Amino acid sequence: QEGMPQTFSSTSMFTPCGFSPHLHTAKEGEQGGLIFQDGNLTSASLDALIQHLIPTTDYYPEKAYIFTFLLSSRLFIEPHELLSRVCHKCIEQQRLDDPVLDKARIRKFGPKILQLLTEWTETFPYDFQEERMIGHLKDMIHRIAPCDEAYWKKMNQLLQTLNQKLATLSHGQEGIVKISAAVSDKLVAFKSKPPSIQREILSVCSDPYTLAQQLTHVELERLSHIGPEEFVQAFVHKDPLDGTKTCFSEQKKTSNLEAYVKWFNRLCYLVATEICMPAKKKQRAQVIEFFIDVARECFNIGNFNSLMAIISGMNMSPVSRLKKTWSKVKTAKFFILEHQMDPTGNFYNYRTALRGAAHRSLTAHSNREKIVIPFFSLLIKDIYFLNEGCANRLPNGHVNFEKFLELAKQVGEFITWKQVECPFEQDPNIIHYLHTAPIFTEDGLYLASYESESPENQTEKDRWKSLR
Repeated sequence: QEGMPQTFSSTSMFTPCGFSPHLHTAKEGEQGGLIFQDGNLTSASLDALIQHLIPTTDYYPEKAYIFTFLLSSRLFIEPHELLSRVCHKCIEQQRLDDPVLDKARIRKFGPKILQLLTEWTETFPYDFQEERMIGHLKDMIHRIAPCDEAYWKKMNQLLQTLNQKLATLSHGQEGIVKISAAVSDKLVAFKSKPPSIQREILSVCSDPYTLAQQLTHVELERLSHIGPEEFVQAFVHKDPLDGTKTCFSEQKKTSNLEAYVKWFNRLCYLVATEICMPAKKKQRAQVIEFFIDVARECFNIGNFNSLMAIISGMNMSPVSRLKKTWSKVKTAKFFILEHQMDPTGNFYNYRTALRGAAHRSLTAHSNREKIVIPFFSLLIKDIYFLNEGCANRLPNGHVNFEKFLELAKQVGEFITWKQVECPFEQDPNIIHYLHTAPIFTEDGLYLASYESESPENQTEKDRWKSLR
């Protein structure tokens, strides 16, 4: 615990081994209001947890603790309020209000508070979109800076890095919003199969390897915008100890998370549209086989989200009912993939494959082997059940820290994955197509499907009639 970590970088904190459950070496029992069991911090009052976050001249909190607490504290207290309390306690404990400052003491404390603020800005940059946060940050530096010139430089560095990061993130968000707007105009409900609404996917990219790589580009780009706190903010309820308001009374800050789920849905519908579009059975079968190869390559890359979207698109009724088309397809490869993503046993096969990919990622030498893109809606579901299944607070009002260690483990792993640089070259043409090619609505898909292979039974005939 002594001394300062040498580096000013937070990536090491996310390595799964960084999440050693042993946040403390204390024996059973209590220490400064913190409750330990087998040397693990299990619960504490919010005040005690805040105190545990605050560095002193000879104490610095563990990385795993900082991440876990900053991630989960927003269920109880808004980030600006937390930072305000941290600064307040530092001022009190280090007597930063004294007319004459104890310089020797502050030189011991300074690097540590700077390190904490750096970690916070690196890991939760979105928190600092708020003026109040920047205000607290600057106030803190102004108080310690008279003791050491270097602190000004550190602060400027920190703010510069933060501004760059926020600029990149908001630039990315704008891009996604623009694309989404463009796409929604094109969600045309075609009443019948149009002559040809688009170049089809095969004219844009006929190589399944290339398409799988471009899908991976899109996935990693979208993942990079999701802040770890969005997983927690998606499930903010009222805090039982503060019945007046939820912690985030403004809009839930989960826009990147939602945009990512929309992309998954778009990809499902795009796959289904591409299969139902061609007039000839032979062409439709060709498109199905092409997507099976793309899905297989996604699996090999570790891109499980695109893989699942492609399989879901092929399993939509308008596609799966095309019996004559499917009879022309070599389906063995498809069944293998379907088996991998089979939901039985709570997605047992997929979870095994994901663990394999995660393990490969840990020992990887190249970015190509580091890629792990989880099936995203399942990850959200897991976090949702973890959140619903355990209380945030114990009956005595303590914060249930054990729950948040588990939460931090799941979110922390995701953060490691989203930081991978995409090793494939980008093809703007294909990526533009993926985002903007018109897709059928569900009704449009059924119409196209019935025109390709006419209705088989009364239910289908009735549906076709009502659609026309």
